[in-house]
Formats: sequence, C-alpha cells, structure tokens
Amino acid sequence: MIELGFAVAIASAVAIGGGYVLQHAAASKLPPLTLRRPLHSLRLLFENPRWLAGCLTGVGGWVLYVLALRLAPLSLVQAASAGGIGVLALRQRLGSAERVGVAASLGGLVLLAATLGAHAPTGRGTMAGVAIWMAISVAVAGGVALLRTAPTLGAAAGVLYAAGDVGTKAAVHGGTRLLFVPILLACHGLAFVCLQLAFQRGAALASAGLAVLWTNTLPIVAGTVLFSESLPGGWRSGVRISAFVLVLLGAVALSRSQAPDGSTPSAASTEPPASTATSSDHPGPSRTRAGRSLPRARG
Repeated sequence: MIELGFAVAIASAVAIGGGYVLQHAAASKLPPLTLRRPLHSLRLLFENPRWLAGCLTGVGGWVLYVLALRLAPLSLVQAASAGGIGVLALRQRLGSAERVGVAASLGGLVLLAATLGAHAPTGRGTMAGVAIWMAISVAVAGGVALLRTAPTLGAAAGVLYAAGDVGTKAAVHGGTRLLFVPILLACHGLAFVCLQLAFQRGAALASAGLAVLWTNTLPIVAGTVLFSESLPGGWRSGVRISAFVLVLLGAVALSRSQAPDGSTPSAASTEPPASTATSSDHPGPSRTRAGRSLPRARG
C-alpha cells in the first residue's frame, strides 16, 4: 500500500503545483485584493476562469493528498509532495540555482522510490500534541504575515497549510479526532488568504515556492515528533535520509533564488532602472503587480 500512497502523493503534488501556477498567473493580473472588501476580492477571483481552474485543480490535489495519508506515513507523503515545487519552475526562466534545485528535488524523489519496500510504521499521535502543534503554527504564521511581502505571506501560507496537514493526518483516524476537521479547515482558509495576497506581490517561486517548502518541511518533522514515524532499517535508512535532504535542499534552492521583488536575480539585473523606465516599458514575464509600482493590496 505504501507504494500506491507514494504514487498518489506525487500526483497530488503535480495537481497542487499546477493549480498554484494557474492561480498565480490570474491573481497577479487582477486589481489589488483586500481583506477590507472580502466579498469583492472573492468575486474577482472566482469570476476569473483561469484562477477558478487552478483552484479546482488544487482542490483535486488536496483530495489525493488525503488519500495518500491513508496509504503512507506522513513524512514520506510530505517528502514526495515537496518535489512538486519543480512544477512551479516549469514556466520560469531558470538560472543555475534553479536548475540545481529542480535536479535535487527530482533526485530526492528517485531515492525515495528506492526505499519504498520498507514499511515505516506510523502512529496516531496524541490529540494534545497535535492541538499544541497547530496552535503554535497559527501564532507563528500570524506574526510572519504581518510583514506583508510575497516571501513572508508565502511562508505564512505554508506554515498554515502544514498545520492543516498535521490536523488532517490526525483526523483521518476518525473518532474524536474528527474534532480537528473545523480547525484544519480554518488553517487552510487562512493559508488561502495569505497565498492569494502573496501572488500579487511576487513571482510564483517567491510566493507559492516558499509555501510549498514550509508545507512539506514542517509535517516531515511532525511525522517524527508527533506520529512516531521511524526510519526503515539497513541501507534504506541512509538512503531515505539523503532523499529527504535532497528534496528539501531543492525546495530551498528554488525559493531562495528569487530577488526581493519576486523576480529571478538574472531578470532583476536586466530590468532598466526605475528612474529611466517610461510608461511604454513592458514588464518581463517574471514581473508582477508589485514590481510595476501599482497600489499594493492591503492585508
């Protein structure tokens, strides 16, 4: 069953990453979104066909993710999902750092596949432990989101999505753990808000890239801390550790390769200075609303 769970996790990563790409392409071209007019902002999003397609694709990916959690340990599912950050780089002009990041992520997935014969046990976790983890995550995400830049909002979204994933892992066991369902849905809702605001402030890798990074890094830690997931024995132990490291390093390389405005460093260096730009200048494909000196969305 763990092999099937791994395959489902990869399919989930592709769907979620593809959904992020579509949502970013649409949201970055919309008028500024604001929490002061939530219904108006939601209408702008849902009336955009491309954004709606991306949203539905992401929901489908989340359904696959929940199925994967029923079939495989949390840490393995999250490491496979982390490879999905490569999907965000498919339509980007990649520099050397980005290419290294994609290669590292894919290499980690290959190594993970080599260890699938080992069925690492996974526990149910304590309700108190899961609740404390989620509460701390919400507090940290709230503090980071106050900075209201693409990377910080993306990171906040990732921390909140991670808290929701930890709650999902607990809830799939049923019983009293279903009490986590409204909490995890609230975490996903807050993460959704942070991510849409991030899309208007930076490129896909600078916003969704960091979201994917934290969404997958934190539950890998939670798998060991909360759900007592152990490593496989023998040679597979070292290989799986190397796989986790490669996947996460790949995600970090792709995310940290972005310039402060969300563009790639190479693109940022080739843009004309703001003082010499004219109204006829056209932004490059990796530029976003934040890079065009348009009004910023208020969070």
